Amino acid sequence: MKIIYGTSNQNKVISMKKILKENEIDVTMYTLKDIGFNQEIIEDGKTFEENSTIKANAIKKFCEENKINDKIIITDDAGLCVDKLNGEPGVYSARYAGENASQAQILEKLLTKMEKFQKREDRACTFVCVLTAILPNGEKIVARGECKGTVAKTPGKLGGLTYVPVFIPDGFDKPLSDLDEKTYEATHNHRDLAVKQLVKEFKNRNIV
Repeated sequence: MKIIYGTSNQNKVISMKKILKENEIDVTMYTLKDIGFNQEIIEDGKTFEENSTIKANAIKKFCEENKINDKIIITDDAGLCVDKLNGEPGVYSARYAGENASQAQILEKLLTKMEKFQKREDRACTFVCVLTAILPNGEKIVARGECKGTVAKTPGKLGGLTYVPVFIPDGFDKPLSDLDEKTYEATHNHRDLAVKQLVKEFKNRNIV
């Protein structure tokens, strides 16, 4: 299987390869850099599904123009949705505090908004990942993964994905960033769940 994964994030690439390997899928993966794609994609959708599809369509158009027609295109959009904030940051997760804000600035804005919600049940949130795959024949497959939890009152160790220092998975008492690697991999699964759903759809179509 040949896949163009529409990301420049190497951690996402490593994670995708790992999950596919666990599902006994032999894959050759290409990044946007590998195919020479360096266009800016305007993600102006109102949902994760819309943004993921916008990215997939942009890459598909590029592939058609450059005669790249034998690979599956996969894109994703992901973020944190907080119940009491009406789903914020949601599709704006990456630019919640402005286009070039740091992780610390983004988390500071979120935690400031959450100060009035001190009860655990009022800090419920969901990590969401939506994957869109476009097959060489033009068929589109959309898969969604969700991981439930609560927003921490103070951030854990910074670094990695933006919101992991403040996301406490259901069943735990500390943020993802403070969990050991093995526990983290078993718990931080919104992207893993989406990939597994995508693999299921591939198998239903006898693609793998």
